[in-house]
Amino acid sequence: MNFRHSKVARIASFACIAAYAAALGCAQLPLQQAVKLAVANSPQVKAAKNDLEKANANLSVMRDIYIPSVTTGGGVGYTTGITLSVPTIFTVNAQSLVFSFQQREYLRAAHKQIEAAKLSLQEMSEQVQEDVAITYVSLGQAEAVSKALGEQYEYATRLSAIDEDRQHSGLESELEVMKARRGAVQIKLSQIQADESIQSLRAHLAWLTGQPFESVTVEAESIPTLPTLTSLMADDQEPVPPTPGLLAAQADALAKQQRARGDSQYVLRPQISFGAQYGRVSPINNVSDFYNLHGNYNTANVGVQIQLPLVDRVRRAAARESSADASRAALDLENLRAEQIGGRLALKRSLPELATKVDLAQLDLDIAQNELTSTTIQIRGATGRPPLTPKEEQKAHLDERQKYLDLLDARLRSEKAQINYLRQTGKLGNWIDSGHFGASSTNSHR
Repeated sequence: MNFRHSKVARIASFACIAAYAAALGCAQLPLQQAVKLAVANSPQVKAAKNDLEKANANLSVMRDIYIPSVTTGGGVGYTTGITLSVPTIFTVNAQSLVFSFQQREYLRAAHKQIEAAKLSLQEMSEQVQEDVAITYVSLGQAEAVSKALGEQYEYATRLSAIDEDRQHSGLESELEVMKARRGAVQIKLSQIQADESIQSLRAHLAWLTGQPFESVTVEAESIPTLPTLTSLMADDQEPVPPTPGLLAAQADALAKQQRARGDSQYVLRPQISFGAQYGRVSPINNVSDFYNLHGNYNTANVGVQIQLPLVDRVRRAAARESSADASRAALDLENLRAEQIGGRLALKRSLPELATKVDLAQLDLDIAQNELTSTTIQIRGATGRPPLTPKEEQKAHLDERQKYLDLLDARLRSEKAQINYLRQTGKLGNWIDSGHFGASSTNSHR
């Protein structure tokens, strides 16, 4: 009896676990969670983190050269005659750099490289955020497009059937029937393409987030309200900060300049190093026959050494190479800055045009819906006018759905541009995390 109860309990537990796992698999994936998963899963972000770790390690190398390194070694051997050097059983050596003009610049360059790596990591994270946001919004729009095309296909099929009936009655030509069929097939093709787009977007979002394909489902309510055009343009009164990518390029250029300066400061610049040594003189090599040790087999020395490089053609050539590299980095930085400013201005100028296209598409949809309502009323004969035919009713439905599809397309183009502009102005993360941004949205019909 107890065994039966325990078996039933285990089966019930497994059933609960399976139901919970299934619920998780079918659960929607909010935008905010998708962004966090993508940033944590992104190979590009992981590579940027590795670059940051490498930069920190390089700083440790540049800094730890001032900390004495200690080595020890020893051995025994037989000698005959006077020894060319005092044989020791073991020795302990310690040495470090005390001061170097070159190393000082290398250390400053290492700090700049860490700054560049941090900014590159931030830039890569923001790029992943933008990719997820655009993919997420595009997936939601693609699903709406597929649904609208399905409705439009139904109307096109009815129109084709009506034309065939009219042809049988001698009221329609064969050409009109073929045009109606072609229209229905064209809509079906568009729906197939929309479904393929949905699958591609879901697969891309699944790859970004590292989630199973089946669990990637858009939650429309998690998409924050996009800012109005007025709030987007409000930054005209204040300077827009450069992107982390541009700041990273700037820090990298400064690092190369400082490294080039360090290479140029090697010759005719003093270098001070520290050294210490302890050794135990070997008592088995008859050293006392040749050296007056006074019975002391311990030897030690400590001090500093000052070097002044006079001629070093290899270092001079390396300085020219690093100087050319620094000059190239400065030119690349200027090109990147000009490209980013130009791209941002072009994107900003396109926002009003895209918003106007959305307004125009919305007006076209409102007109089509109004005409559809009028057509429906006239078909019922409630206006006193001659009633319209079923063919005209289906055409009105087709036109209304087409205007809706045009609105979806215009809205998606505008939203993509807005999301891109938010990233370029450093506001994308705030928009995603807060769940809202600015005042009312340009996308009030999502």
